[in-house]
Amino acid sequence: MNKFITALSADLKDGSDTVWVINKLLSYESDTVGLVEVPAGFETDFASVPRIPIAYTLFGNRAHREAVLHDYLYRIDAKTSNHTHIVREKADAVFLEAMEVRGKAFYVRWPMYLGVRFGGWPSYRKLKVGDKLWQD
Repeated sequence: MNKFITALSADLKDGSDTVWVINKLLSYESDTVGLVEVPAGFETDFASVPRIPIAYTLFGNRAHREAVLHDYLYRIDAKTSNHTHIVREKADAVFLEAMEVRGKAFYVRWPMYLGVRFGGWPSYRKLKVGDKLWQD
């Protein structure tokens, strides 16, 4: 059964206005890839919604937990209980699955999912789990 096991706990990284640091393990059980555990210390920018006024109004600040999972699964060395290598299609499917679990409306989750399907490829497998998104 798809569900978040733990709540998201994150703080804005000192000196940054876009990078967040996960404080506690974020756990999610997925029918698609198994148990996903995002470790404390993981850095994320949440969902990278373009700052175009209408797009950001509709989709910005809508799916933080789901975006953290997605950011984690896009990393080179991300692991789940069932997979040691997550293909991009599965990472994107987990993003959609998690948005549905959290009750995001169809008109929110599908455009966000299509956004990562069409625009996520440049970020896929570019970083490792422990890499910093922003240096002091």
